[in-house]
Amino acid sequence: MIDVTRERDALPHAQRERLAFIDFSLQYFGHVSRQELIDRFATGLAASTRDFSAYKSLAPDNLTLDHHAKRYRRNPAFKAVFSHNPEVILNSLSMGFGDGIATAVTPSSHCVNAVNLIHPKAEIIAGLTRAIHNRYPINVHYVSVTSGGKYRLIVPHAIVNNGHRWHVRAFDVETGTFRDFVCTRFTDIEPVSRELAHKELAEQDSAWQRTVSLTLIPHPSLSHSEAIELDYGMEKGRKSLSVRAALAAYLLRYWQVDCSRGAKITGQGCQLALQNLDALEQIENAHLAPGTSR
Repeated sequence: MIDVTRERDALPHAQRERLAFIDFSLQYFGHVSRQELIDRFATGLAASTRDFSAYKSLAPDNLTLDHHAKRYRRNPAFKAVFSHNPEVILNSLSMGFGDGIATAVTPSSHCVNAVNLIHPKAEIIAGLTRAIHNRYPINVHYVSVTSGGKYRLIVPHAIVNNGHRWHVRAFDVETGTFRDFVCTRFTDIEPVSRELAHKELAEQDSAWQRTVSLTLIPHPSLSHSEAIELDYGMEKGRKSLSVRAALAAYLLRYWQVDCSRGAKITGQGCQLALQNLDALEQIENAHLAPGTSR
């Protein structure tokens, strides 16, 4: 039996990068083509053919060539050849790419980031991204704080970092609404083979498609507002933002923006206040923002 790890590690580094791209694409998008490999690494057709042959020698059960579409499809028996770090996966996908060997970066002792929450498991991320990329529903087991664990049929269309955790934006078939689901609370994901209904499409998620304008100012209680103006790159004491309505409440909470009438929150770390409070009427889950009563 082939020792996949040893055979993989014996390959030249540049080829391992290309094979990792194949592995990543199959796992997180469900398919990959020779042309995508050529475009990403600027290799020729012959080289890409050799790379796919090398990958198939390592994991023959991972992919099947779809002759009609001229691309390789992920098989149900897929087992990742490379270890893809969840944090790197999510950050890479959020920046619009997923390439190379997704491994953790050794942190610097001179530049330390904040402590993150636990990231979703790699197989959960993969199940979500394949459903989003290929536009199909998924049957999931989801553990809610209010109702505990239950199976739900959802149609995901985006994965979002709201500053505190990663969640997926999806149409919930049971309630007939678009909702946010915390990624770490999924314990099982199974694809459902059917076409999407019109109401399930991302284009029908009005709160996602609509933007809302927010005007932030230093909190009136601060003695030296110029410090906050510098922190947030304000101009003339204001910072204007255009945010998806579905995400605005998360931003207001993450930045601890006082959204109360008259900016009355004190002693709770609020250094910003929302000037145009009427914008709250356009925001989904506005009750999540500090100082709101609804």
